[in-house]
Amino acid sequence: MIRWCISSFQLAELFISSVVHLLYGFYVYSTAVAADLSQALSECVFKSNVSLEVKKQDPSKSTVDDLPPIVLVHGIFGFGKGKFGSFSYFGGAEKKDERVLVPDLGSLTSIYDRARELFYYLKGGRVDYGEQHSKACGHSRFGRIYEQGHYPQWDEDHPIHFVGHSAGAQVVRVLQQMLADKAFEGYENTSENWVLSITALSGAFNGTTRTYLDGMLPEDGQNMKPLCLLQLCRLGVIIYDWLDIPLLKAYYNFGFDHFNLSWRKVGLWGLVDCLLGNAGPWATGDWILPDLTIQGSIKLNSNLQTFPNTFYFSYATKRTRKILGVTVPSGILGVHPMLFMRVLQMSLYRYPTDVPLPYKGYRDEDWQDNDGALNTISMTHPRLPIEHPSCSIVNDSDCQPLQPGIWYYKIVEADHILFILNRERAGVQFDLMYDNIFERCRKHIFRKTSQTLPNEAP
Repeated sequence: MIRWCISSFQLAELFISSVVHLLYGFYVYSTAVAADLSQALSECVFKSNVSLEVKKQDPSKSTVDDLPPIVLVHGIFGFGKGKFGSFSYFGGAEKKDERVLVPDLGSLTSIYDRARELFYYLKGGRVDYGEQHSKACGHSRFGRIYEQGHYPQWDEDHPIHFVGHSAGAQVVRVLQQMLADKAFEGYENTSENWVLSITALSGAFNGTTRTYLDGMLPEDGQNMKPLCLLQLCRLGVIIYDWLDIPLLKAYYNFGFDHFNLSWRKVGLWGLVDCLLGNAGPWATGDWILPDLTIQGSIKLNSNLQTFPNTFYFSYATKRTRKILGVTVPSGILGVHPMLFMRVLQMSLYRYPTDVPLPYKGYRDEDWQDNDGALNTISMTHPRLPIEHPSCSIVNDSDCQPLQPGIWYYKIVEADHILFILNRERAGVQFDLMYDNIFERCRKHIFRKTSQTLPNEAP
């Protein structure tokens, strides 16, 4: 009887979670379509009334081309400029600065694959996932072609600011390590100094217990439960990619084109093979969820460094508080409806006692504060398997003058999606957040160059 009640409760929770996420997905999709239709209609009606205004540039001011780009990197299920029409993943924050790039990377592809895509998005050329990695993960070595890189002059003398939301922050860290390791064939002069600063907004540095609630097995952090939210997601993505409808794929793409899941390439039996879990990214684990488990993050972090010449800043978010020693959501209205149930579940989560702990010293109470998607302890700075240099601050000005090689972090009262998608929802807090980030990049982060003494050869 007890087992039947537990199973019924789990099925009910799965149904509610699926419906809530599906409805929110349709809401975002329909909002994007409506915005595009409205814009197209407006341009059609007022096209004849458009007048051109020529503005004279002040020669005393630096040109836009002189500014190092600020690259905004989206998280899981995210999208960049060119997808979802005029709808912005970052809520239009990219309009706050003259030199902002918003790349469109695979929304569910692995951290590794997304880091490779980000490099070629900036430098140009055909995405090369690497021969060894591609063979091990069962996908094509080469991906899409960027005829013209969005910042082809990128090098140590022309470094870049990166701002990553959620998993996007970890993508940038992996990219910086690849640059340090000279991991891109044909680019032997790369170095970690190509990255001037990294700012993480709810960054997924150390994994999240939500992955286990959504269906990843806590035993290994690699495989999924037979029936869970992630399995339903997997089935939907496989069918979406197999149908390969050009209009839909142009509007939104999960990023698995290099796995060749289209019906044109694998046929009906290929679809069956993927659905059974014998092929595709889920068969080899080359997708984003294993990278977001605590075990997967520890594996990634074991090869990642915090570099002495790069500036690091992190905003860790939380929507929980303690009442009589119990961690609970900090109000109902302050949490997005899609995240409220997960905030509650994550604050009450207990790691199974019949499986090995994800790391030595793990304690459930350390992971209870969360924002509905990530645990706050995971967002402050890289701390597993070893803790990187860090400094907690209350106000953004507390860290000035900034020192490179240290993760400055600030805990902000917000859920995981407050600073993306819907600018109006965050209100003035949205503007303050991105104004501070962009101001820091433009006014407070400079790389010191060693000066040559009079009698010293350069």
